[in-house]
Amino acid sequence: MCLVQTHPTANVRLREAPQLAPSTRRGFRSIVAGGLTGGINICIVFPTEFIKTQLQLDSGRNIMTAHHSVMFPYRATVLESKNVKLFNGSVDVVKKTINAKGLKGMYKGVSVLLCGSVPTYSIRFGVFDLLKGHFSGRDGNLSPLARLGCGMGTGVAEAVLLVTWVETLKVRLISDQKKKVPLYRGPVHAASSIIRNEGPFGLYKGFAPTVLKQGSSQAIRFSVMESLRSWYTGGDSNKSVPKPFVAMFGAIAGGTSVLGNTPVDVVKTRMQNGSYSSSMECARQIARKEGVRGFYKGCLPRMNRVCLEVGLAFCIYDTVMDVFKTVWPSN
Repeated sequence: MCLVQTHPTANVRLREAPQLAPSTRRGFRSIVAGGLTGGINICIVFPTEFIKTQLQLDSGRNIMTAHHSVMFPYRATVLESKNVKLFNGSVDVVKKTINAKGLKGMYKGVSVLLCGSVPTYSIRFGVFDLLKGHFSGRDGNLSPLARLGCGMGTGVAEAVLLVTWVETLKVRLISDQKKKVPLYRGPVHAASSIIRNEGPFGLYKGFAPTVLKQGSSQAIRFSVMESLRSWYTGGDSNKSVPKPFVAMFGAIAGGTSVLGNTPVDVVKTRMQNGSYSSSMECARQIARKEGVRGFYKGCLPRMNRVCLEVGLAFCIYDTVMDVFKTVWPSN
């Protein structure tokens, strides 16, 4: 007789370990990847920035024209004042600049912008990753309000640390090119001359509109970009977005930011040219002399530049970070 002892089978449920989202705190890699992104980007898109700045600074000059009557042909009877623009559009800027200065004229001021854009992009992506790591949820995603806040914080940080004085030097150098006898021999000489004549705060002219512009720009760009990424991946932070879609999403984010803050950019550029004592005075003068359209001068070339720049930036940055995953893996 064989006795077999049986035990009821216990239903054991194994609890699945929660899948953790990849860390968004990528530290020093984000800073290095951002710097590489900025250097490559600015070499491609600077000519469009040059065109935009020339059009924004072209407020025209008044020319007096004498009109003669039939009875007194040798005596001027009426003097008419007419405002004449130097450029008729983006293509005219390119033609006149190349004819007068050659192709190198389209890159006037690129050295200071290149030196500034590399650390600016390092700060931009480094600060955003830091803020995203702090405010994102357990799934690695940001709420809509957090996207705006992280983008705003990123823009303010880069404006305070770098963008204001770099943009001031760029605008002064481009404006100086119009003069028959240029005052500045280069970015270092321009910086020293401004500090000597206007003090250190001369480099921070237009500080308020620059902070407002950078803060609003990055808030819009990162918010739109993160929203489009989340929409494409369905909120799955482990899923990657193909590079063509990254470029397209970046271009959409850049174009949206241009429509939102071109008036601030126009005021900032005029302030940094040193023609006005305050941002409010600058805005009033533009509104009085040029109307609403004056606040959108250079909008089209800026739109072209920003869409290209932001689309390329996010695409280049994602590509560099993909390479870093292999050659420089994080813990």
